[in-house]
Amino acid sequence: MRLFSCQHCGQVLYFENTRCENCGATLGYLPEANVLSALEAEGTTGLFRPAADPGRPLRFCANAGLEGCNWMVAAEGGEALCLACRHNRTIPDLSDANNLALWRKIEVAQHRAFYSFVRLGLPMRTRAEAPENGLAFDILADTPNAAERVMTSHDDGLITIALAEADDAERARRRTSMNEPYRTLLGHFRHESGHYFWDRLVRDGGRLDACRAVFGDDSQDYGQALQRNYEQGPPADWQQHFVSTYAACHPWEDFAETWAHYLHIVDTLEMAAALGLGIRPRADTAGGLTAQVAFDPYASTRIEELMAAWVPLTVAVNSLNRSMGVADLYPFVLSPVVVGKIGFVQSLVHGLPAPR
Repeated sequence: MRLFSCQHCGQVLYFENTRCENCGATLGYLPEANVLSALEAEGTTGLFRPAADPGRPLRFCANAGLEGCNWMVAAEGGEALCLACRHNRTIPDLSDANNLALWRKIEVAQHRAFYSFVRLGLPMRTRAEAPENGLAFDILADTPNAAERVMTSHDDGLITIALAEADDAERARRRTSMNEPYRTLLGHFRHESGHYFWDRLVRDGGRLDACRAVFGDDSQDYGQALQRNYEQGPPADWQQHFVSTYAACHPWEDFAETWAHYLHIVDTLEMAAALGLGIRPRADTAGGLTAQVAFDPYASTRIEELMAAWVPLTVAVNSLNRSMGVADLYPFVLSPVVVGKIGFVQSLVHGLPAPR
């Protein structure tokens, strides 16, 4: 993620902004150009000319009227929804005020996830384009008196997101009950999308053997693997091989967890670069915790480059969090094996051979 600036007055802008608080300009995000732009309305037509690209008229995604989106859509073509929202197959009843408030939180996470997908140029066919396995989201509320609550999951391109997860207290309860160090809406989108992109980039992309060499044999029974994990827990040495205990369940979950962490890393490093952050501890006389993010993490194809910046940054932000008495921002240990797995994901999204 990056910072933006108003083309009219130079005010610093953030990804979700819809109005410049300094000059009052209406703002909209242009995903293809990766720019948050000031807009000029064309009368009462509902069309706008972005200052960043005044040559083409645009209109807001239909979900902008519900305060769920600030992305722009081409005036021509007939699409009512933006690149992110058109993947929503089911949304909750938004006439319910509580559902609407929770859905808006989910949309923030979804658009941040799609920011990364677009930046990386990932394949994202909709259900209309690929009815059998296109990328789609069901955002579902629990039904009163239902025997089972909605669970976040993936099934052949269809990702289900439980609306209840947008309630901070409920999500914290689930995180605690599952003994997880980290559980966020954005994390759900990143993890579940990993299953979808495994299908597209690994299975359909001719990288299955290479992936198995890194993550293990995914043909083992998935249900039995999950049951074994719930009954026995992860292996004692899981931190040497996996980024989380859940990753130890099955190679599919290992890939999805690793995929999510790759997205965590590149997106956070991009923001660090946008903020001009550098780490140079006075106590670090050897320079092991010194780093400056002077590169584009999304474009980087070397895992060593990412790690050289990521490790010092996480040491810094975790230390700051501890000074405030709150949990670590990034409560994970990346072993050499895990770094190698992240490097595989990096090579995969860039269409490069797997690193040794």
